[in-house]
Amino acid sequence: MEENKNSKIFYKIHEQQGELILALCDGELIGKKFSDSKRVLDLDTFKNFYFGQELNLKEIKILFEQCDSINIVGKEAVALALGLGYIKHEDIIYIDKIPHVQIYKLWTKG
Repeated sequence: MEENKNSKIFYKIHEQQGELILALCDGELIGKKFSDSKRVLDLDTFKNFYFGQELNLKEIKILFEQCDSINIVGKEAVALALGLGYIKHEDIIYIDKIPHVQIYKLWTKG
């Protein structure tokens, strides 16, 4: 992980209990820890959750559509999801001024 991570968004897909989880994070945040009075965002201990491949903007919609939940951290990554209409401003929480969003697809059995 020695490469320059600045101004890049990284993603990693995880499979858990048959569901796909997409993790997106601004590269410069990986390896750091943030906290406020209520929450901790530990991107050092959990760097392997986020650090995978560099995001190719051409594939972002496919990734968003195929995953069951999405965990997004950082100004660039959150702005991308906002610009594509997947989230609204009120969906964003801030941990030590770092934007964070979680998206869950809810399925109903019919």
